[in-house]
Amino acid sequence: MTLATGILARGPWLPSEVDVSWREEPFAPAQDVIDAADQALEQLRDRGSPSHDGLAARLRDFEVVDGRLHLDCEPVRWAVRLLSSEGGAMQSLSALCVVRSADGRWLAGRRAEWLATWSQRWALGAAGSVEVGENPADTLVRELEEEWSVSPERLTIEALVKHSTGITMLIGQAWLAQGATVTPDAEHDDYAWWPADVDRWPEQADAPLRLTAELLRAAG
Repeated sequence: MTLATGILARGPWLPSEVDVSWREEPFAPAQDVIDAADQALEQLRDRGSPSHDGLAARLRDFEVVDGRLHLDCEPVRWAVRLLSSEGGAMQSLSALCVVRSADGRWLAGRRAEWLATWSQRWALGAAGSVEVGENPADTLVRELEEEWSVSPERLTIEALVKHSTGITMLIGQAWLAQGATVTPDAEHDDYAWWPADVDRWPEQADAPLRLTAELLRAAG
């Protein structure tokens, strides 16, 4: 099933209200997609970026029933998420954990130059691909711990969205305890706490980041 671009479903849901079922057989892209993924990996090797491959998650379908979000997932080759053409990422599934301080500020980090994707771009919170067999709600917590060495005091799942490139993303919002401190991992070369008021964000906060914040602010 091909999912439409845009907001697929709106929460909020608690992590316990997100269910996932996994199919055993990996999704098989067309040969031109396979060839493009191979080429994308080769380009990463040429510039010295990590070029590992393997299997990650693809969102096959979803439904919202009785206040619960049900995700139907299957394995897919990780490298297809590198494809930036319209729909090229084949509904590869990622998780974005937007992080808020107790007083409402937003955690932003600049991704290191050596990274395979979105290098030198500012991003909100933590994000990453969903591993095979993993509940994407658990991915949010895992990525937050791996990237910032902190756990959320409160976490809600706010939306399921699909980008024009074909990437699908589960967006969560994590609130940290009063006085919690973060420690960035090697994937970030700078970070900052941006004001709670999005209108006061610095110039490096691009339009997609502001749209994400507005989506979450409207949900709140």
